[in-house]
Amino acid sequence: MKRQKAIWLGGGLVLVMFSFVLLNYSNVLKADTSEVYPQLEKFSDCLGIIEKSYVEDVPPEKLIEGAIKGMVGVLDPHSAYLTKEGYREMQISTTGSFGGLGIEIGIRDDILTVITPIEGTPAFEAGILPGDKIIRIEGTSTVDMGLEDAVKLLRGPKGSQVTISILRESQESPFDVTITRAMIHIESVKSQMLEPGYGYIKVRNFQVDTAEDIYDALEEMGPLKGLVLDLRYNPGGLLDQAVAVSDLFLSEGKIVYTDGRTSEDKTEYIARKDGAFDDFPMVVLINGGSASAAEIVSGALQDNKRAVVVGVKSFGKASVQTIRPLSDGSALKLTVARYYTPSGRSIQATGIEPDIWVEEQLPAKEQDKAQKFIREKDLKDHLEPEADDAEAEGPSNGSSQQILKKDNQLRYGLDLLKSWEVFNWAKKAA
Repeated sequence: MKRQKAIWLGGGLVLVMFSFVLLNYSNVLKADTSEVYPQLEKFSDCLGIIEKSYVEDVPPEKLIEGAIKGMVGVLDPHSAYLTKEGYREMQISTTGSFGGLGIEIGIRDDILTVITPIEGTPAFEAGILPGDKIIRIEGTSTVDMGLEDAVKLLRGPKGSQVTISILRESQESPFDVTITRAMIHIESVKSQMLEPGYGYIKVRNFQVDTAEDIYDALEEMGPLKGLVLDLRYNPGGLLDQAVAVSDLFLSEGKIVYTDGRTSEDKTEYIARKDGAFDDFPMVVLINGGSASAAEIVSGALQDNKRAVVVGVKSFGKASVQTIRPLSDGSALKLTVARYYTPSGRSIQATGIEPDIWVEEQLPAKEQDKAQKFIREKDLKDHLEPEADDAEAEGPSNGSSQQILKKDNQLRYGLDLLKSWEVFNWAKKAA
């Protein structure tokens, strides 16, 4: 089993595996503050006026924390100041085991908005959809509510309930949804045979052992005529696992590279030939819930002509975050680099464009559930695409036949693989 050096890729979304790289203060680069000191004097003046004249005493640490939050708040939506409690919550999230609903949320137009429910979680089963606006949590308005405060209200003990008020584009008025919390431990990889010789692997997120689990699934499937790799509703996760999963299917070529302001944030990842599963055609399924690490894999396989990407445009997050712990137990989650696909594309705020665009088809009675995906470009203060990259305009458990019947995108992927085999046979025969 091939392993890559562990580096974390920030999903940047609530309930996603956040990235963290623990750095010693002695290694933190000194910033050029020559233009900062005049502004610090203004800050000091404001602090003094508030301490002297505000109607009530305010603890200095509260004022400083508020100032730090405001400073980080003008950056991109994936950078944040984490209080001691927030930092502990983030570390709990990375274990994949906590009481909650299983939704990723972000701020769009200053409103708390669902990016995507994670498949198999209470939120997904309750019918929460991408684009749903959460306007109240247990009766508390979410106006001006930060993500950290929203997480506190949404999480809770397994078996407890939380009621959220949803504003949905297809509905005339808000409605309440009561969801029972569960222990959120996402099973990263699910696999099965769709038909003899045709495999299916669903990756829900990129955890510590995702590449190893996929390797084991491929070994168990045996020789394949084709494989569908499903990355829909996959919010991302660990960078090293995205690299390792790509490496499973590539025997050569670049996988991804990152570029930041410091040398440690400039890294290139190259596929290795040993052990690659590269002797069968592949289809990769994506949608607007495919983000971050999922986009690295789909971009690597697409650029290297290893797979045909089918579905709709992905989320469009091409940035890397690290966690910088602070002396009092709090931390900064900071965007430090952009990543690029093998051909040099930055898909930041544009997303992976599928090779074949296939919209999800729903029965007429379920048309109001059609996904209105929220993408990176919809988030407040997102990093803009670079100048030359300006944008142009999962199945549930069951038998393979049941899954294929309900999932037109998956049916298309399987038909494409089977056609691929016929064309190859005809080419050899000629």
